[in-house]
Amino acid sequence: MTVGDRISTDDPDGDPDEHVRFARYRRAFDDVAPEDAAGLVTRVLTDPDTEMASSAVCAYLDRRATELLTDPGYPAWCVEMAGPVAVAGFAARRLGEWTLLRAIALDESWDAEQLLGASNWLQLHTAEQSQTRAALTALAEGGRTRRIRNIARSRLPRSR
Repeated sequence: MTVGDRISTDDPDGDPDEHVRFARYRRAFDDVAPEDAAGLVTRVLTDPDTEMASSAVCAYLDRRATELLTDPGYPAWCVEMAGPVAVAGFAARRLGEWTLLRAIALDESWDAEQLLGASNWLQLHTAEQSQTRAALTALAEGGRTRRIRNIARSRLPRSR
């Protein structure tokens, strides 16, 4: 029995409180084997509280993407997650933003317009964490909020 099998979103004896279900989902994601993760994502996203379910899935995506960001296993994991999260707009966008963050971190091809059109979360994360001059420059000049612009500007290496 996998972790996902122990979670039922339609269990009549299940807890109606979304906070309890959210905590249960988070624990299940903590315990899930990598090969069972897509099934668990699919199962959680059937919860009637779609916002809560998407939040639980995004917490998993954030944790796992952080672990795999520069790892060669990221592309396969991303492909595996893309199908299940396609039904949840927020989770699908978050997965796409992690992929953009990976491209920036690995100095692969990426577009500044994508970064400037991304969520505040991605812009702030990039401003705070990225070592990529092009990303910091783009955010210093066109980041969505003053905070993002200021952080990016302060992290740009000074020219000599």
